[in-house]
Amino acid sequence: MLPYTLLILLVTAERFAELVVARRNAAWSRARGGVEYGRGHYPVMVLLHTGLLVGCLAEAHLAHRPFVPALGWPMLALTAGAQALRWWCIGTLGPRWNTRVIVVPGLPLVTTGPYRLLSHPNYLAVVIEGAALPLVHSAWLTATVFTLLNLPLLATRLRCENAALTRLAPVPA
Repeated sequence: MLPYTLLILLVTAERFAELVVARRNAAWSRARGGVEYGRGHYPVMVLLHTGLLVGCLAEAHLAHRPFVPALGWPMLALTAGAQALRWWCIGTLGPRWNTRVIVVPGLPLVTTGPYRLLSHPNYLAVVIEGAALPLVHSAWLTATVFTLLNLPLLATRLRCENAALTRLAPVPA
């Protein structure tokens, strides 16, 4: 149980690092006229993602979920891959990346890095991590609940982000 607890603590530390980057990037975007969209769903997203981390530990400890190597190792690899994809997105977007939907008017859409393959690769990382991280230690209930609650939130987030990007995209010459 100790290695899994340490994994969850590492992911929690990673989330705090994201928030530091997001705060810095929000200031950068706002200084350039960035407009925020979707404030209403942001607290729900924070609560759900916090619940994922708490749920992982609570279910694994309270329900005595075992580490099953045939499940746990592949799920750990998927979790690591999701983290790598997330930080590839952060690196590709640079100061434009944020946990909030903040769009700077007139900037072109990013079409490099993972964005040349998918419109929203960071959300793929979220979906993978939401299922894989709990399953590292057989926390199937947490994986299921997070995934089911994340689906409508993700749909809301995608509609919000797509509308914001469409509204503020530069006009073609």
